Amino acid sequence: MDVIRMLDHCLAKPGAWPDHPWDHEHPVVKVGEGERGRIFAFLRGGSVGVKGGPSREAADEWLERFPGEATVMAYIGRSGWNDLAFAGAIPDEDLLDAVDESYRLVVAKLPQKHRPPGWQDA
Repeated sequence: MDVIRMLDHCLAKPGAWPDHPWDHEHPVVKVGEGERGRIFAFLRGGSVGVKGGPSREAADEWLERFPGEATVMAYIGRSGWNDLAFAGAIPDEDLLDAVDESYRLVVAKLPQKHRPPGWQDA
């Protein structure tokens, strides 16, 4: 996996768009309109930050399956966010599935009128 392939996967989601709220090389990817948009993926050169589950306990399954390759994200990890490395220990398909689940969890929390059409099928 690499950051370009992951960005392409993220941007293929209904309503997804890149944003640069901080001075980083790679964008975060949001869903939802403008100020109401919510991040579902934090892209870095060697990893992606995702909502790992609806709770910290569910997200901890990633840490158990891939020790050292899956870590709790700083500051927001207590809310179930993990950082998943592209180093190769986590299969590409699992990384893509993690982003899909993060997208689903984030969109489901948006008010119904702000959810993009077709998000359930993404």
